[in-house]
Amino acid sequence: MAERLQRFLASAGLGSRRACEELIRAGRVTVDGVVADIGAQVEPGIQRVEVDGRPVQSQTREYWLLNKPRGVISTASDPQGRKTVVDCVPAGVRVYPVGRLDRDTTGLLILTNDGDLAHRLLHPRFGVDKEYRVSAEGCLSEREATILREGVRLDDGMTAPAEVDVLRVGEGRTELVTRIHEGRNRQVRRMLEAVGHPVTALHRSRLAGLSDRGLQIGKARRLSLREIESLRREGEDPTE
Repeated sequence: MAERLQRFLASAGLGSRRACEELIRAGRVTVDGVVADIGAQVEPGIQRVEVDGRPVQSQTREYWLLNKPRGVISTASDPQGRKTVVDCVPAGVRVYPVGRLDRDTTGLLILTNDGDLAHRLLHPRFGVDKEYRVSAEGCLSEREATILREGVRLDDGMTAPAEVDVLRVGEGRTELVTRIHEGRNRQVRRMLEAVGHPVTALHRSRLAGLSDRGLQIGKARRLSLREIESLRREGEDPTE
């Protein structure tokens, strides 16, 4: 079955679809020996695709959901030899995490070798939903909860409005659930610190419509075809 050339290149691990478009524009991609144009279609396994004279082989794409345990690093490898999220996933090919969770944060993380989908899910304009269960020091006031909901000024600017449901306040701590659409570094921790309540425990319970229900911490599972298609819709570009 024919597919767009830039999608094929992205699925082969040559970067995002945008990056693969640049390879084509630069005249570095050929199909059956002919320099390819933007918008070209290719039939994998039938036509010969090369970049800079080297053949491109399509990869088997895998999609995994991991409930990350505490103390595991959200990278593909670690020079210090610490356990990484890739070590937690029994994939048949090399996969990479889509985004990051702090070492001390638990919860959902997608791992895949589909670079195009990963790039789209991470792009700020798509605003992928993320839900966190939070334990924080001190008793969060209603005024402070309102600040979190309306936006907090951080050193890299105001955060977008967030949903905040306070579950329990007492005994010197607050438990809450927050839902955000941004992906700034350590964002939830920084938001709570900004209103005077450092986070003591953080768990991502939902991500892009996926839930941790039935998936124990430290375990991973393959995503279903329905879930993969849902993720593709999350990353659809309305301009294309």
